Amino acid sequence: MTTEAARPGVNAVQIRTLLEPGNLALLVGLGALTIPTILSLGEQSWTTELGAHGPIVLAVGAWLLVRGLAAAKPLFAPGSLALSGLALLVSLAFYIFGRAFDFITFEAAGLYGAGVAVLYSRVGLKALANTWFPVAYLAFLIPPPHSFMDRVTAPLKQFVSWAAMNILSAAGVPVGREGVTIYVGSYRLLVEDACSGMNSIVGLVAVSLLYIYLLRGSNLRYSALLTATTIPIAILGNIIRIMTLILLTYFGGDELAQGFLHMTAGLFLFAVDLILVFMVDRLLMQILPKSWRPA
Repeated sequence: MTTEAARPGVNAVQIRTLLEPGNLALLVGLGALTIPTILSLGEQSWTTELGAHGPIVLAVGAWLLVRGLAAAKPLFAPGSLALSGLALLVSLAFYIFGRAFDFITFEAAGLYGAGVAVLYSRVGLKALANTWFPVAYLAFLIPPPHSFMDRVTAPLKQFVSWAAMNILSAAGVPVGREGVTIYVGSYRLLVEDACSGMNSIVGLVAVSLLYIYLLRGSNLRYSALLTATTIPIAILGNIIRIMTLILLTYFGGDELAQGFLHMTAGLFLFAVDLILVFMVDRLLMQILPKSWRPA
C-alpha cells in the first residue's frame, strides 16, 4: 500500500496542468513583459545593496507560487472577467509608463499587478487567497522610489551616526559629528544610504518572512509581530557597522576601512542580524500565549 505525502509538492502532472494551452498562452504573454523588466531590475536595482535580495525573492517566490497553486487546484474557479480586465488595463498603463520613462518602480509594479490580475482570472479569489504568501512575497521585487527612500533614510542616517558617535566618544575614541559626517582623527566619514539601516530592514524583512512561512506557516498575526522586530535589529546592526568602520579607519586608515572590509563588515553584521531574528523567534515561541503562536 502506498500513501501520499500530507504536504503536497509539485509533480509533473501538476506542472502540465499549469501549462495547459490557455495557461501557456498567458504565460508567454507575461514572459514578454517580464524578461525586459527583469533585465532592467538586474541593471538598476539588484546591483545595489537595497535590491540585492531581488534574485532570491524571484526564485523562491516563483517556486512557492507554483507549489501553492498546485496544492490549491481543487479551489480553482475563473475569476470575474470585468474585474481582472480592469486590473490588467490599469497595470499595463503603469507598466507602459514606467517602461517609456525608465521609471523602474512603475514598471515593476505594473508587471506585478498584471501578473496578479492574470492569475486571478484563471484561478479565482479562493485559490488566490490560499496562496496569499507567495503572491505578497513577490511584491518585494518592486523597488521603492528613490525620492521615498531619501526621505526615509535621512532621519535614520542622522540617528545611527549620532548613536555610533556617542558610544565611541564615551569609550574614549576622538570622534565628532556634523550631520551625517563623522570625524575621527584626521579622517572624515560620510554615512551613506547603505549604512542608514533601511537596506538591511528590507532584506531582513524579506528573509524573515520566508523563514516564518517555511517554519511557522502563514500565521498573519505572528508574522507581523516577528517582522516588526526586524526594524530595531537592523538599526542596531547598522550602528555597530558604522562603529566598526570608524574604528577600522581610526586604527587602520581609510584604505583598510573602505576596501574589502567595508563590504565584509556589512555581510557579517547582516548574518548577525539574521541570527538575532531567529533568536527572537525562539523567544516569542516560549513567552507568547498559545493563541498568538502559529500552529
